[in-house]
Amino acid sequence: MFPVVKAASYVLVHAPDILVNNGSTQTMERAANPNSEYLQKVRQHLRKYEDVVAYPPNQVYIGNKRPEDLWEIEQPWYQNNIPGAERYGSMGEVMPQDEFYALMKISDAFDLVRLEKGFTASVKKKLAEHRLLGREMADKLGEGVDLAEIEALIKDHHAEAMYMDGSLVGCVRRAHDRDINLSAHVMFENLVTKASGILSLVNLFKLNSIDPGSIDYVIECSEEACGDMNQRGGGNFAKAIAEVAGCVNATGSDLRGFCAAPTHALIEAAALVKAGVYKNVAIVAGGATAKLGMNGRDHVAKGIPLLEDVLGGFAVLISENDGVNPVLRTDLVGYHTVGTGSSPQAVITSLVIAPLEKGGLKITDIDKYSVEMQNPEITVPAGAGDVPAANYKMIGALGVKRNELSREDLGGFAKKHGMPGFAPTQGHIPSGVPFIGHCRDMMLEGRLQKAMIVGKGSLFLGRMTNLFDGVSIVMEKNSGKVEQETGISEEKIKAMIAQSMREFAAQLLAE
Repeated sequence: MFPVVKAASYVLVHAPDILVNNGSTQTMERAANPNSEYLQKVRQHLRKYEDVVAYPPNQVYIGNKRPEDLWEIEQPWYQNNIPGAERYGSMGEVMPQDEFYALMKISDAFDLVRLEKGFTASVKKKLAEHRLLGREMADKLGEGVDLAEIEALIKDHHAEAMYMDGSLVGCVRRAHDRDINLSAHVMFENLVTKASGILSLVNLFKLNSIDPGSIDYVIECSEEACGDMNQRGGGNFAKAIAEVAGCVNATGSDLRGFCAAPTHALIEAAALVKAGVYKNVAIVAGGATAKLGMNGRDHVAKGIPLLEDVLGGFAVLISENDGVNPVLRTDLVGYHTVGTGSSPQAVITSLVIAPLEKGGLKITDIDKYSVEMQNPEITVPAGAGDVPAANYKMIGALGVKRNELSREDLGGFAKKHGMPGFAPTQGHIPSGVPFIGHCRDMMLEGRLQKAMIVGKGSLFLGRMTNLFDGVSIVMEKNSGKVEQETGISEEKIKAMIAQSMREFAAQLLAE
């Protein structure tokens, strides 16, 4: 009995001021050259919230459009926004920055976040009208503090400033006066990850009528790490997020693997459910402030908007087979081993070909491959090319080499077996998992039979190894067959045999 994908959610947070003040490209530039031409032009290239909501890839990410719809929308997509686009989607939402600041405050367990009184009053009204959070969550905001207190904390105590449209509205205090791992900057990053993870999990539960109390285990798989000077990556984001989201019966832990972590988490969650250790495992990941405006220099230089202006988050629920939802084939898992090698062909062979061969499948037996789903409008101007297209080209080429695909069909492989990239460059967010929600819907509709979720990671970024990383798993339409409980189980039979042997031994001893 394979576990199933019971639900999935996806959220985006518009974060223009966080981009300017906390994105790694901007912070490094500010430290090296605070008066640079790039920094002077940054704000001119920021998008309005309404444009972020209407941006076609974002509408795909939250479930209002399907990935294939992007084939029909003329590029550049940022010049062809979707009229009448909604902030709320079938699988999530696009939250504005002010509401997200409020959620950071609500997520804060150590009174590190301070918001100005007037800002607090205005955003409390907005949060009370949120379709999922509502008045109960809004009331946790409190009344806020005077702006003078915030200014003093920034000036005298190294607090991290929070801005709206360039105006100061709050700050995040440091959690320790000497530990750099608990500095205000790091605490800001971690609270962003926590709050966006909470938003993802709340959407997962409420949009799918799932009781948070039914969750047994939570795996957090973002690219951030929380800890202190003695264990800088000690964690645990998972339990911190689960606490606020109401998962009172859950435990959890963090999993890290650069961009590949979400797919690692998917496989491990499936294995835990398959083994019977837990019945319901939630995977969750929040966003990364460092990745905001990561390719900003190239975007500004080419006169396009700063498209890396959203934090990303997602959540997926893995549960026992219910005969309805798509299954995760834990017997069809691909993985990049230490000895695999890092050439593109070696990587694709280990992640795609190897699991297919286990199941006696051809490349064309997989209806859709979800690879690194980065939005090409972000990566192409930065010189990284169209990442999904490159992956599909390699998979298709191997199909031709294996005589599973004709050369004439190679050109249409991406459109038939792939999709345009639509995920923000939030590191871990694009890697395989953005398609899971769409895939689930399409399998429930009978439009897909098999898909492969592929996650890849650049381990060399940590300077501990030059190795590459990657894992994959096949997702399949549920056959509808669920194991029926028989009159007597294998375990009961074994117990009966053991009891009979004990009785027989006792009888011999008595004689």
